[in-house]
Amino acid sequence: MSSDHKIILFDGVCNLCNGAVDFFITRDKKDTFRYAALQSDIGIELQKKLNIDHKNIESFILIDGSKYYKKSTAALRVAAMLGFPYSLLFPLLIVPPFIRNFVYDVIAKYRYKWFGKKSTCRLPTPAEKAKFL
Repeated sequence: MSSDHKIILFDGVCNLCNGAVDFFITRDKKDTFRYAALQSDIGIELQKKLNIDHKNIESFILIDGSKYYKKSTAALRVAAMLGFPYSLLFPLLIVPPFIRNFVYDVIAKYRYKWFGKKSTCRLPTPAEKAKFL
């Protein structure tokens, strides 16, 4: 795993998740992040390497060196790394995880119903290709 970049693992068929990746890419001015679908070979390999259940795709995962963060903690850490104004969300980490993740889990449970689902994982555009593992 590259120490130069943080890795974001996301649900490659989820429209909400793909929209989040598009949002991150356009705001990642420091080229901090690399991306992989949870369902991809590299996504599964990284999850296994970190002893994460790779069959559970209801999580968003941020890998930072040898550490990883899931769900709302991952999202808030990504927001902080995107800089102002998104970094203003970072103090929400003081909210206990069981509360933050309750909201996260409700959205994750209904994400396909509310936002839709693709039949295949997201394919990066030629301009984005270097950002995907």
